[in-house]
Amino acid sequence: MPEPLLSVDTLSVEFAPGGVPVRVVQDVSFEIGRGEKFALVGESGSGKTVTALSLLRLNIDAHYSGQVRFDGEDVLALPEARLRDMRGKDAAMIFQEPMSALNPLYTIGEQICESIELHEGLARREAAQRVIELLARTGIAEPERRARAYPHQLSGGQRQRALIAMALACRPKLLIADEPTTALDVTIQRQILDLLNELQAEYGMAVLMITHDLNMVRHFAGRVGVMQEGRLVEVAPTEVLFETPSHAYTRRLLDSRPRRSVATPAADAPVLIEAQALRCRFTYRKGWFRRTPFDAVRDAALSVRRGETLGIVGESGSGKTTLGMALLRLCAAQVTGTVCFGGADLYRMAGAELRALRRRMQVVFQDPFASLSPRMTIGRIVGEGLALHHPDLDRDARRARIVAALEEVGLSDDVLNRYPHEFSGGQRQRIAIARAVALRPELLLLDEPTSALDVSVQQQVLQLLAGLQQRHGMTYVFITHDLAVIRAMAHHVIVMRSGELVEAGTLDRVFERPAHAYTQRLLSAAL
Repeated sequence: MPEPLLSVDTLSVEFAPGGVPVRVVQDVSFEIGRGEKFALVGESGSGKTVTALSLLRLNIDAHYSGQVRFDGEDVLALPEARLRDMRGKDAAMIFQEPMSALNPLYTIGEQICESIELHEGLARREAAQRVIELLARTGIAEPERRARAYPHQLSGGQRQRALIAMALACRPKLLIADEPTTALDVTIQRQILDLLNELQAEYGMAVLMITHDLNMVRHFAGRVGVMQEGRLVEVAPTEVLFETPSHAYTRRLLDSRPRRSVATPAADAPVLIEAQALRCRFTYRKGWFRRTPFDAVRDAALSVRRGETLGIVGESGSGKTTLGMALLRLCAAQVTGTVCFGGADLYRMAGAELRALRRRMQVVFQDPFASLSPRMTIGRIVGEGLALHHPDLDRDARRARIVAALEEVGLSDDVLNRYPHEFSGGQRQRIAIARAVALRPELLLLDEPTSALDVSVQQQVLQLLAGLQQRHGMTYVFITHDLAVIRAMAHHVIVMRSGELVEAGTLDRVFERPAHAYTQRLLSAAL
């Protein structure tokens, strides 16, 4: 291994919420050589991010023990003044959520300038020129204009590039990247990963990657450390770890990658939902009096049979979610064209007729914490649809349906009086699915239901959905940018780009013989 730049020896981290000490990192030891790419992987709550923040002593109200030696200095024993000088200059960090990490009140250029002026003492004019060079180097188009932009005026990929530019402003020896591509599309993920590889080689810096994305690790890191419940259970070269993992937890992580387990629908299954010439038009204000139309979806046509899963893929802004909402008549846009559900035109219905039809279609949203009311118990959340659509059920019958729905998703009746904040992300997604299946719908729209979940939890949710589909013959419309999930779940696929359906076909045809250049680019970008 190269000469160690960072040496972590029996690091432990404790917090004391309410005065009760809780140890979240336990006796972690590893080294990172100069110019090395090292990854820490594990599920949420395993201690990855706390360990990374400890390297710069960034955890709030934490008690440390052990030793963290960076370039010959013990970080845990350094005075605050020396730490401030080290942070951003010798070691820098890219945080997971750029919108939270960037200050919304300052332009991108001002925020990067601050680090350069503080650590290198450059004048504002020289620092501003360096900012433009950094933004250009990280692949941001029109860097002079983007330097004057505020965070909300940039896309997710551009904000992540701006954070990388900020971290590299003083050419650090160590770059810590905490889940740098979690919420990005597959093509943007690949671009960011390629960029980090280029910059690491150019600057000769060491990189510590924190992630739960095992495919990314395989394509990026030279060595990998696996964390479980605050402990480092395995460290090995990347190829060795993926081919011959020694720890049972590592083997379980590797086995958690999406596996296909869906049944093939009957060849003569009737069409449940179909759309023709579907157009979704929004208007936005341009100036004081002028309103400009924008077509988020243009001339879409599709059909889905009973018991089948249609996968909709594409980058952010391609119109995937708008199309899905239009299929359920939940889109705020002006919609033209036809959507027929079970032979009935959704857009020609109203009042009680439409309300009765809604019982047969449900939706599971991307973020379960945002879609579950924090003021309602789980029992009320799951039973809300039953109270609306089945007023004939008495209290005992309704409770029995609620308990049955929870049991189908692997939860017991002891959760009925608890609230959403008391559950993990995977459990909340199970509750959202239980709410949907309690009505026994014929169609279930799934909008990025696993994008924020760890690999093992993701696989559990996918297996759950596959089992529910087989038991109840439900039809799924599955929206995602994760091609591995689509490969595991879909029978047919449509590919969207800028509001248009550029390709459609069976899963095997689209994935094995893509006809459109954009589909080919999406597939080649998948790690």
